[in-house]
Amino acid sequence: MSVSEIQLFQILKSKLGEKEAEELVLFVKNEVKAEFENRKEGLATKEDISSLHKSMYILGLVQFLAIVGSVLMIVNFMVR
Repeated sequence: MSVSEIQLFQILKSKLGEKEAEELVLFVKNEVKAEFENRKEGLATKEDISSLHKSMYILGLVQFLAIVGSVLMIVNFMVR
């Protein structure tokens, strides 16, 4: 048991009794673990973040080149 589980057990033991407190602590622990397992699929990994970072960098570079090209075309049009 972790420190927080022991603290919860001590609080509940005085109100519910030892057996009921232990069962409740185990139930809560299992429910939290199950909920985490369900939600961890949606979390990003380091590889996901790295891939996203590279994609954003490339997208920004393409946008910058498009802006520079547009400005050069406008200047070229105005000079003629």
